[in-house]
This record gives sequence, C-alpha cells and structure tokens, in this order.
Amino acid sequence: MTVPTIADEPRTNPLAQRAEWLGLTAMVVSGVVLMLIGARWVTGPLAVFAAAIMLGAIVTLVITAITGGPEARRKIAPYGLLKPGVLWLALFYLAPLITLLKSSLSTLPSRFAVKAEFDWNFGNYRDAFTDNAPQFGRALLFAAIATVLTILIGYPLAYVIAFRGRKYRSLLLGLIVIPFFTSYLIRTIAWSSLLADSGPIVGFLDLLGLTGPLSTLGIMDNGKLINTPAAVIGGLTYNFLPFMILPIYVSLEKVNPALVDAAQDLYSPSVKAFFRVVFPLTIPGLFAGTLLTFIPAAGDFINQQYLGNPNTSMIGNSIQNQFLVQNNVPLASAMSFVLMITITIGVLIYTKFFGTEELA
Repeated sequence: MTVPTIADEPRTNPLAQRAEWLGLTAMVVSGVVLMLIGARWVTGPLAVFAAAIMLGAIVTLVITAITGGPEARRKIAPYGLLKPGVLWLALFYLAPLITLLKSSLSTLPSRFAVKAEFDWNFGNYRDAFTDNAPQFGRALLFAAIATVLTILIGYPLAYVIAFRGRKYRSLLLGLIVIPFFTSYLIRTIAWSSLLADSGPIVGFLDLLGLTGPLSTLGIMDNGKLINTPAAVIGGLTYNFLPFMILPIYVSLEKVNPALVDAAQDLYSPSVKAFFRVVFPLTIPGLFAGTLLTFIPAAGDFINQQYLGNPNTSMIGNSIQNQFLVQNNVPLASAMSFVLMITITIGVLIYTKFFGTEELA
C-alpha cells in the first residue's frame, strides 16, 4: 500500500486562492468609483484616475478568471453576477442620493443664485420640519387612509378573481391593468372632470339626496366634491389601487382551495375558515401591496394639485414648489430627505411587526 505524500497532492493555483477576495474587492472598488464619479465628488483628472482604477480592477478580475482555472472562475462567478446590479445601484441610486444629501447641507447665496454653496448647513432640516409640519402630517394621513381604502376595495376584488374568476381571470386582471395604459396625469385630470360640480358623480349624489349628509360628515364641502380632502384621497385610492390588488391576487392564487374545504370539513364556518386559513397565507401579498401603495402616495403631488385646494397641500407639493418655483434647492433637498427618513422608519417598524419570512 502506497502512502500519499505531500508532493503527490494536487497543488492549488495561487490565483484561485485569492479569487474570491479579488472578486469582492473589484466589485466594491468599481461601485465606489462609479458612485463618486456619478455624484461629481471627483472631477477632471481625478475622475480619470478613479476610472482607471476601476478599469484596472475589472481587468485584473478577468485575467484571474482566465488564468486561475475552473476553481477561480467558480469563486468569481457570484461577484460577476452581482456586479451589474451593484454598478447600476451605485450610479443611479447612491450617486443621486449623495448628491441630494450634499445639496441639503448647502446654502443658496441668494434667491436668484444658480449654484448653492456646500457649508454643512443643518438649518435646512430645521426649516423643513418647522415650515412644513402640516404638509408632512397631511401627506402621511392621506396616504394611510388611501392605503386602507385600497385594502378594503382591493382584497375582495382579488379574492373574487382568484377563487371565482375561473376562465375570466385573464380578462379581469387585464381590466385592472388597463388604467396603466393611460398617463397618470391624464387619469387624474379625468377625475377632476368627474368630480366637478356639474359632473356625473355630484349629480348622482344630488339625485339620491346624499349631498347634505356627506357635507355633514365632511366628505363634501357645501355640496362640492372637487377641491376637498375626500377628492384627493379618492384620487390616491384610484391611482394606486392596482398596486394593492396584484400582490394580493398573487398570494391568493397560491392558496390551495383544498385547505378551505378541509377547514369546513372540520366544522369551521366559512368566515372563520377565511381568517384562520386564507388570510394568514395572504399576509405577504398584503404587506407588499401596502408598501407599494403607501410609499408613492405619501410623496404624491399630482392628485392634490388637480383635485385639492391650498388647504390640502401635501409635502410633495411643497417639495415641487421649492424645487421649481422658489429655486430653493437646498431646502427642497432637505425636505426630500426628511420624507425619505420618515417613510423608512415607518416601513422598518411596519416590517418588524407585520413582515414575514417569505418577504425577508
């Protein structure tokens, strides 16, 4: 019997041993360089030098993959697959975010100045809170109400399509998606016509004698529906309803109807079987739909602009005004960051208490 010696063992390619480290380093260096160039933190010759470093890292990685053998390529492959996504996020997400952060800490020398001066001005964040607190609160409130309404409307509709749609499922889903074929702005302007004083909705409510009770409840304002908080919330609900229906439908479609039949065979009433079997299985879709609805609704400004009045302005309208009308880019950037941070904290809390492992 021959005893193997150290000399008989296959030698590991030194490049293969360092392949994983090289892959991670090349990905991180490329992402950081692209982010710095995109955010214009490095310009001129320094940007050329940074780009040369990124190109060198990529070339080194390619050479390692070619000369390192199958083992090196196996270790590099995950980073090669991740790199396009990382570079995309670095250039089109992190770079604009850093630019916005830098702008939020700058000062505009005068109202008519074109370029702000970066001077770590945290006073913009103080002004963003103190001057726009009602708009922040109104945006979060309207978005929350619209999200609840989309759940109340969208969940039954998704349930019917999933369990009762049968051969008409594709048609019903197509009807839900059809509004996306029209511009978001056009849809909102169309609702301003429908909710106008001489529009069909107010006329129908007046015919039923509901204008008085709705005015008492605060939904209408002296028989007017347009330019009210209810109109803004209604516009948000309509425009973001598909974002709630589709995720819930996907979760409902995965539910095996046999589970409901089994619960009923065990003498569980239909309502109890729904809340004990179906609803828990659809929480991931409900969770996703809530995020897809609440987050864009909180920053929306189109619905308020065409369906509301100055007393219903949301933070999105204030940000748009500071950016495009007042030319106060630093304050608008600070307001945007405050909104992002507020929503992020809310989403993290929501995820902590209602998130699921399926979405993790």
